[in-house]
Amino acid sequence: MRRALIIFGGLMLAVPGTARAEPGSFFKNMFGGGGGSEGGTPSITTPRAQDTDDVYCPPVFVPDGGAAIQAFAGAAGDNRRLRHQIVFGRLSRECKARPDGSVAVRVGVELRALLGPAGAAGRFEAPVTIAVKSNEQPVMSRTHRVAVAVPAGAAQGEATVIENDLVVPADKAIGYDIEVTLAGTPARAKPAAPRRKPAPAAAAEPGEAAPGQ
Repeated sequence: MRRALIIFGGLMLAVPGTARAEPGSFFKNMFGGGGGSEGGTPSITTPRAQDTDDVYCPPVFVPDGGAAIQAFAGAAGDNRRLRHQIVFGRLSRECKARPDGSVAVRVGVELRALLGPAGAAGRFEAPVTIAVKSNEQPVMSRTHRVAVAVPAGAAQGEATVIENDLVVPADKAIGYDIEVTLAGTPARAKPAAPRRKPAPAAAAEPGEAAPGQ
C-alpha cells in the first residue's frame, strides 16, 4: 500500500529561495534541526554516502523546468498578472541498506505557495513527482497531489510531503539518482489526424455504362 505523509504548516518564509538538498538525519533536517547547510547554495550534484550505513545516497535533483508552477490572470509571462507560484523549499533524503542488498529511500519535500500581484489567499494544489532513476531510466516513482494553503492576510504558505516507499533494487544500488519535479504544464492536445479525401470515381470506359445506368 502506498504511504505518504502530507503535513500542512503556517511557517512564513521571508524570501523564496533555491531548493536546498540536505543530507543526514531525515526528520532532523526536515523539521528545523541541524545537519543541513545554512545559507549559500547547497551542493546538489556530488553524491554523498551516509556515514552510518555506508550506503550510496545521492542528493535530491530537480530537473530544468520542474522547479516551479505559475498561474497567471491572463497571458503567461506578465508578472503583473501573476496570481501565484508554487516552488520547492528544502529537500531531504535518507537511504538505508536492506538485507537483500536493495536500498530503502525516503524523500522529504517542502513546497511554498507565493502570491503574486494578482493573487489572493486560498488553497492551491500541485502535483509532485518523486522518483528514483538509474541511467536516466525510471526505477520507481510516486506522484502526490499536494495542497498548499495561503491564509487570509498572508503572502505565502507551506506544505511538506514525505515519501517513505521508494526502493532501489540491489543491482542498481550504486549510481542511481533521486529526482523531484513539479508537473504543472498541461499536455498539449494532439492535432487531429487529417481526414482522407474520398477517391474520385473511376471514369467509365468508352462504350461502357456508368454505374447506376
